[in-house]
Amino acid sequence: MNIILFDDLSRGQLLPLTFTRPVAEIRIGMLSIKEKWHYYFPSAQISYLTESYLQEKFPIQQDPQTIWINASAIPSIELKNTILSLKQGEAILDDSKILLKNAEALNSETIDTQVNFSYDYLNALPQIFSWNDKECRKDFELITQDKKSLPLNVSNTLIGSPDQLFIEEGAIVNASILNTSSGPIYIAKDAEVMEGCMIRGPFYLGEHSQTKMGTKIYGATSIGQHCKVGGELNNVVIFGFSNKAHDGFLGNAVIGEWCNIGADSNNSNLKNNYAEVKLWNYQSNNFRKTGLQFCGLIMGDHAKCGINTMFNTGTVVGVASNVFGSGFPRNFIPDFSWGGAHGMEVYQLNKVFEVAQKVYERRGLEFNEQEKNILLNIFESTKDYRKSYE
Repeated sequence: MNIILFDDLSRGQLLPLTFTRPVAEIRIGMLSIKEKWHYYFPSAQISYLTESYLQEKFPIQQDPQTIWINASAIPSIELKNTILSLKQGEAILDDSKILLKNAEALNSETIDTQVNFSYDYLNALPQIFSWNDKECRKDFELITQDKKSLPLNVSNTLIGSPDQLFIEEGAIVNASILNTSSGPIYIAKDAEVMEGCMIRGPFYLGEHSQTKMGTKIYGATSIGQHCKVGGELNNVVIFGFSNKAHDGFLGNAVIGEWCNIGADSNNSNLKNNYAEVKLWNYQSNNFRKTGLQFCGLIMGDHAKCGINTMFNTGTVVGVASNVFGSGFPRNFIPDFSWGGAHGMEVYQLNKVFEVAQKVYERRGLEFNEQEKNILLNIFESTKDYRKSYE
């Protein structure tokens, strides 16, 4: 089976996170969207149709007989079964959005049948943390099926069902309190929960990641691979290779890859007047209502902030921005910005590349021309946001 996950117009609603990845690479729950499809179709070849400047890093794998799936569709067992029931030329439609097309090409007009089917469709940034609870529960069932957990050592306290705790080979958990009564907890291979942590599920800790001593996790939180987290986290999704290693609060937030949050930095997730939170939208080029009372920080890849940084409710930080200084910076910090509440200037590409090379080397990875070209493309496409700096 050949599956191609294609980006549609919802990609624009998910910027800045989709500046650097296809929609299917977004983590929601314990897995990315693509990883979820791999569990439902383990023998399938799965690739992407995305923006041209991303296609080299995320190549498409063509085949005469391909199932095209909208990358914004959240996988489920019901959706899988509906896909398997389709015949050649049939398509699932929902609100005029093509979810799946069993045909030779995405633009084929040879649709014989339209099958109506309701599904979760990711097209807003806050959905990533808002849906994280239910997606963690679904993913836990997927990834623990027919697998046996390591035992929890006696230095820890477990509250709730042991069936809702899974510890992979090589993981270390010491002298901590884990509560699965509010949701499952999954500790991946070679991850570490240091002493004194208090964790409520649903919670996922990715491979080679750490919760530092005394970390407080309030649940519906997913930490990707090679991350370090500390302080207080409530309903947070971190994609991977990012650190929030020290005290400070992060809540109702989504953090991309290669980010660093300085010591004692905090985000507000509730306005003082309890009003609905607005969030910057790249597609409409303005702030739009979220329908939420709780909404914190969205941070694009390669963004960083210095110690004691304060982010206001509903702040969007663009790709490769560096925020520091006293006071609250504005609620939308454009990509490749350098500064804070006192003022901003352009974060020049050569400086961005220099830092990126260092952080990649720390992980034993190469910051290559492919990665540079992606950032160069984003720098050029977002330059209008930085006109006031020049």
